[in-house]
Order: sequence, then structure tokens, then C-alpha cells
Amino acid sequence: MGFINYVKQEIAVIKDRDPAIKSSMEVFLYPSFKAIIRYRFAHKLYLKEHYFWARYISQRTVRKTGIEIHPGAQIGEGLFIDHGYGVVIGETGIVGDNVTMYQGVTLGGTGKEHGKRHPTVGNNVMIGAGAKILGSFTIGDNSKIGAGSVVLENVPPNSTVVGVPGRIVKQNMQSGDGVSIDSAHLNDLDQIHFPDPIVDEIAFLRRQNNGLKRQIEEIYKMIEEGKK
Repeated sequence: MGFINYVKQEIAVIKDRDPAIKSSMEVFLYPSFKAIIRYRFAHKLYLKEHYFWARYISQRTVRKTGIEIHPGAQIGEGLFIDHGYGVVIGETGIVGDNVTMYQGVTLGGTGKEHGKRHPTVGNNVMIGAGAKILGSFTIGDNSKIGAGSVVLENVPPNSTVVGVPGRIVKQNMQSGDGVSIDSAHLNDLDQIHFPDPIVDEIAFLRRQNNGLKRQIEEIYKMIEEGKK
């Protein structure tokens, strides 16, 4: 894909996912636009084993945009990094198509592996602000990672993950042939209306406690009636 096509694609992606944009020319002011376009050129150099120049472009891009994408990473089409400052994508990271990331996201390693040591992110994934995905595993297609989550293991497709460490709090399933895909999910960039497993657990414990209280009251009542 040539430079003009890259530019057209990024304009379409940003206009589709950022409600703040008012004109196509604004795209050229976006840090994510600059970072992704420069990554494309750096990646080509990296594949040709021009490692120094690939890293040179990458490091200059970090200083200008605050977004660090290693030139060795593999990134599909339609990546959108909203705001983007502090985003880090490691050398062996793989990002699928139509992925949205917010500021402060890290696709990193744990410092223990050799070879493939960064995550693989599937298609149509949203990763909320400040989320850290660390290690060589897969985030399944159509999944959502909540802001501030720390994900350390595989996430099945069509899942919603929140917390530290990240836990699956929602997974779209259908009977018969497994996981379903909600077509509306592809454009769902909501970062805040996630299930809260802690609140749900507290509510369950309250209901359980109230039930035990009622049972104890009934037992005391039976004892008092027996004394009469």
C-alpha cells in the first residue's frame, strides 16, 4: 500500500471513531496518524534488515508523539490510537485489524521470555486507557479490555475484561456452535459501562447475609414458641 492509500485509510479510520474531528485536514495534527504512518515506513526498513534506520525513525516518532511502536511489531489495518501518549507496542507484538487503543496502553513483555514475548491482539478489539497487556498470549477477536486493567493471560473472543489482574466479566455466547459476534460491538467504544464483579459479589453476599438473618430469626421464633 502506497503513502496516499495509507493517508486515506487513516483519515477514514479517525473520522469514523473520533467524534471530535471536524475536518479531514485535522487528521494531520493527530499524534496517532503521525505514529502509524511512520511505523509503516520503519516496519518496511525493519523487514529489509535496516534495523538502525528503522529504530531511528521509531525513536524520533516517540519524541514527537509520545507513542512508541517498535518497527518489528506487526500491525494490521485500521489501528486507531486515541490521544495516544504513553502507548507502547513491543517488538513481537501483533495487532489485528480495526483495533482501537487509548492513551497509556502497553503491549509489553514480562522480561522472562525469548522469541515471541509480546501479546497478539485480534481483530475489532478495544483497549481502554492505561491498560497493560503483558506477555505472549492472545486477546481474542471482538473483545474489550477495560481502562486500567492488567491482563496476564489469554482472553477468549467476544470477552469483556476488567480489573487487576484482569478477569473476564462478560462473554457473548450462543448455544450450538459457540461464541457469537455482536455486529454492533464493532463500533462500541464505551469504556465505562462495564460489569463490576466486585459490586456483584458484594450484592450477592448481602443477599446471602439477609437470608441467613431471616433463618436465624425464624429459628429463635420457633424456640420461643416452644418454650411457651
